[in-house]
Amino acid sequence: MSAAPELLRSFVDALAVFRPVLTQPSYPHLITLVVGWVLTTGRHAVTEALVSTDVARRRHHEAYHRFFSRGTWDPDELGRRLFMWILGRMAPNEPVRLAVDDTLASKKGSHVFGIGSHLDAVRSTRLRKVFCFGHCWVMLAVLVTVPFSRRPWALPILFRLYRNKKECAKKKHVYRKKTELAREMLDVLIGWIGSRRVELAADSAYCNNTVTRGLPHSVVLFGAMRPDAVLTAEPPKAGPGKKAGRPRKRGVVLPKPEQLASDDGHDWKTCKALLYGKNTKVRYKDCRAQWYRACGVRLLRIVVVAIPSGAIKLRVFFCTDASLSVREILEGYAARWSIETCFRNLKQLLGFADSSARKKEAVERTAPFVGITYGFLVMWFAEHVFATSSKLAAPPVRPWYRHKQGLSFADVLRTAQRVLAPLDVLDPDSVVANLHQSVDLKSSPSRVPIKRAA
Repeated sequence: MSAAPELLRSFVDALAVFRPVLTQPSYPHLITLVVGWVLTTGRHAVTEALVSTDVARRRHHEAYHRFFSRGTWDPDELGRRLFMWILGRMAPNEPVRLAVDDTLASKKGSHVFGIGSHLDAVRSTRLRKVFCFGHCWVMLAVLVTVPFSRRPWALPILFRLYRNKKECAKKKHVYRKKTELAREMLDVLIGWIGSRRVELAADSAYCNNTVTRGLPHSVVLFGAMRPDAVLTAEPPKAGPGKKAGRPRKRGVVLPKPEQLASDDGHDWKTCKALLYGKNTKVRYKDCRAQWYRACGVRLLRIVVVAIPSGAIKLRVFFCTDASLSVREILEGYAARWSIETCFRNLKQLLGFADSSARKKEAVERTAPFVGITYGFLVMWFAEHVFATSSKLAAPPVRPWYRHKQGLSFADVLRTAQRVLAPLDVLDPDSVVANLHQSVDLKSSPSRVPIKRAA
């Protein structure tokens, strides 16, 4: 446990990445709320964070509620600071890998801003649709490789609250589709990094003209399409005798993906790809074509995959970079699943859907705060805990689970709770200094101990 003071100091120092975008009074509140949110083991809320940090008996809770409802900080700026931290740990020519999707945070209350009825994708099936009241959040996450896990991790950096047509009409606000919100976030991120290559993984709901219209060629999309999508060839090049006029954008109509799959004139091919943590043998057919309705005139590489079991017999994937191999396309799309794992961790372990915020400003800040705290914890653990081979990072021994490989977010959170347990968030420097003194006393018994800060 001798590494605890260093890890405690590293946690407090790492939070300074957000200091430039916060005012002087807001930054100490951020430290209190982040530490309290991590230490909370039950339902997460501002008041529970104050109880967990022992601030409730020493400070009034109103200032911490105002941090969300009346603060001047922008969640996008916090996300930008986290993203720049991630970007600084990447190789100079390494592409930025992203995933976009939406998730439902169930809530009730007629006075809660932005609440509405949304499809619950987790409880719904193909035959039975389940709707639930709550907040629907569209998130853009960075996919990062961490040393303690074999799978990529999705760290959310940008958030947008989706409001359905009925709720917008009731408030007389402009309705915006999920895809419009996703494109807005993508434009924000492109503004941060310029012409650097971006690889975006998205499911079929976000593979349409709203997202792809006018995207720079530095953005490569890994997506899924309908089996009956209309495909066309590239338009023929203009010859010497061509008449004046607008050049063609599309060529001849090609067979649809489902027709390509049933065409005996094209043989099935096989390859191996690392999909969802397993080396999988895949049967596929591929072609290069345009999907004009969704991606305009860009030439795509389209992969039709045969599904050996289940009700769905085939899936169709594509990539806007036609030079990539089939294995790279399949693995690029499969990395999208990391954002689904992120949603589960946020809701089950970090209280993403627990907030009781009702005002517009509080609602639009609390959920992003939780998501950015999630990314901060993962980055801190990878750089300061796992990298130092600290014993605090070791998960509890489970004799019935000896085949476990890598660490989960539950292990990351447990480690953070161990490290932060002795911290006094109102006077962090004194506590860290006292912890150092207590460690030194074990090797030097003749020294006089220093009292802990109140």
